[in-house]
Amino acid sequence: MSERVEPDREVRGAFLVRTGPTQQSWVDPDDPLRLEFEYVQRIAEILRATLVQRDRSVRLRVVHLGGGGMTLPRWVAAVRPGTAQVVCEPDAELLEEVRRKLPLDRRSGIKVRETDGRSGLAAMPDDYADAVIVDAFDGLHVPGALATSEFFADVRRVLRPDGLIVMNLADEAPFRWSRACLAGVAEQFRQLLVTAETAVWKGRRYGNFVVAASHRSLPVADLETAARHAVFGYRAVAGPALRRWIGGALPFTDDAPRDSSGPTGGHTWFG
Repeated sequence: MSERVEPDREVRGAFLVRTGPTQQSWVDPDDPLRLEFEYVQRIAEILRATLVQRDRSVRLRVVHLGGGGMTLPRWVAAVRPGTAQVVCEPDAELLEEVRRKLPLDRRSGIKVRETDGRSGLAAMPDDYADAVIVDAFDGLHVPGALATSEFFADVRRVLRPDGLIVMNLADEAPFRWSRACLAGVAEQFRQLLVTAETAVWKGRRYGNFVVAASHRSLPVADLETAARHAVFGYRAVAGPALRRWIGGALPFTDDAPRDSSGPTGGHTWFG
């Protein structure tokens, strides 16, 4: 088995998780609040503005489709202790290496299931989760099964009425795949917001889109402000402007799923 979890050369005690040349995730088990990847910071901002601030007398349930080094589950456990979390990760070799090198605290409330996201979600009951976080990549590609109308309908089934889906995508101009994926999200959820680096929005390079969707109103103004203050200059888009960006794109279906495209030109940067 090739080693994919390696110590960070600059931060003592931290680790990088790689898939080939791709940096999949970064984690410091001793400081779970430290988030190095920009897109992970954007996900955390969304969770802080929506989920974390809810009544602390109520135990939250969060489902993660995609595990990596368990960066976000560890962060959630730190900012909202007592949260019940389920991580669905199909990569058995990666899970074994993470358990060996980056073991979770037994009191973390995080349960890890060795299963793909679609199967793991299908096994969950209705109205189960407060949030479903989709951060699942096969190398540089989002699996097509996690981008169809039927998948987003199942996410809606598993979420409570005021639940939230947060999804990490990666794409480049002309964004045909992302537009189709977001069209599927928009079918199921009334409120939708997407944040990405300004350079990505303008089509200058490949990069991450972080999506938030819910039936409950999203704190759009707060998230727009947070995006503007990001180190590399992000822009959050919601409402009519986002609907116009999606345009007439047709959602993917289970009859014709499609993996996302990796970057052209052989770039291996990610996160």
